[in-house]
Amino acid sequence: DGGTAPATSAVRMMKAEETGVKIMELVEKNITARQIITDGSIRNAIKACLAMSGSTNAVMHLTAIAYEAELGIKVLDEFDSLSDTTPQLARMNPSCKYSIVDFYKDGGVPRLMENLRSMLETDVMTVTAHTLAENIDNHKYLYPATGLVNHTLDDPFGYTGGVAVLRGNLAPDTGITKPGAFDKSLHHFKGEAICFDSEEAAEEAILAGKIHDGHVVVIRYEGPKGGPGMREMLNPTSALAGMKLDKTVALITDGRFSGASRGAAIGHVSPEAASGGPIGLIEEGDTINIDIPNASITLEVSDEVLAQRKAKYVAPEPNIKTGWLSRYARMVTSANLGAVLK
Repeated sequence: DGGTAPATSAVRMMKAEETGVKIMELVEKNITARQIITDGSIRNAIKACLAMSGSTNAVMHLTAIAYEAELGIKVLDEFDSLSDTTPQLARMNPSCKYSIVDFYKDGGVPRLMENLRSMLETDVMTVTAHTLAENIDNHKYLYPATGLVNHTLDDPFGYTGGVAVLRGNLAPDTGITKPGAFDKSLHHFKGEAICFDSEEAAEEAILAGKIHDGHVVVIRYEGPKGGPGMREMLNPTSALAGMKLDKTVALITDGRFSGASRGAAIGHVSPEAASGGPIGLIEEGDTINIDIPNASITLEVSDEVLAQRKAKYVAPEPNIKTGWLSRYARMVTSANLGAVLK
């Protein structure tokens, strides 16, 4: 629970010291990373992520961790299936008025895991050198439960998880969104594409008043390869909110988002534009259909027209042509594979 403790809290110093103690305990007991990072622990992390509505970055990070640990678990498939059965037990900004500090004071992640216990694989080993069950049983809370941010299985905020995996001809290898962070009126949204090839160009257009109700802002070439490096698109989403467009405009990108982003934002679109993905074939004025309940994102352009565009497509020059970033861009995969190097 140290990760959610306020920056100025003395708990930070306590957790820093405790971390050193636990590192030595893990060494003494010969507990290695591969004993901790297992299919079960990854699945628990997915359920916790869904139960607290994100962040969407967790999808990519867990995918990459599972790959590097040589696990068999299919993280995107797990997110897809578990989102239907994992209730939303915690809610905080941008989904509501409560902050991460309120979450921490209501027991934070330990209370979330306690409330979610019957759905978790509690026999897994953890970095405390104890099982998850032992951690839940022995945790000492600093504050009494308020029930404002952390709810129980009997009283969830919602009956499905707060992260959704989308598929369609626009994102054949998936896109990721956080439906709990935007108005339900946008869960069925059909709009006109307005395309930008960088975060800066999109932000400039938004602030200049060029984006209007019913638009779908498309930001591409910001994925792992195109960036290179996959920046967070926090500025454009913040600009849309500042212009009072976060309830009437959607945004899709092959980049990613900050956990603080709100509005109908769909990221991690894969394959990314720089890898030849369909997001690079969208043209101004195309219709894009976002359907959250059916987990789909569709570019309403025929396969024949897309094939013609693909045949004429000329990839832009890479942003970085030399050095380590150039080598990274040549080797990195799209977000659906965790942006790992192959």
